[in-house]
Amino acid sequence: MESMAEVLGRYNPQRPDEITAIKRYIEQEFHAGVSVGLQNDTIVVTVGSASLANMLRLRINNLRSAAGTKKRILFRIG
Repeated sequence: MESMAEVLGRYNPQRPDEITAIKRYIEQEFHAGVSVGLQNDTIVVTVGSASLANMLRLRINNLRSAAGTKKRILFRIG
């Protein structure tokens, strides 16, 4: 029987390209780290401040085109 460490050692999740593109865009434009996740057909972007979330809302079209997606983008502060 395999141990949990062996099973988790083989686990290698692949990030969707959209997540990587969104993180890269925010890092380049705002020099801020964010957490990006995917839930069904919604991309959830968790940011550290309300001001950053508001700026991203204003640039949502740029963010969508940078990610190459038509999915809904949701911003969370946390």
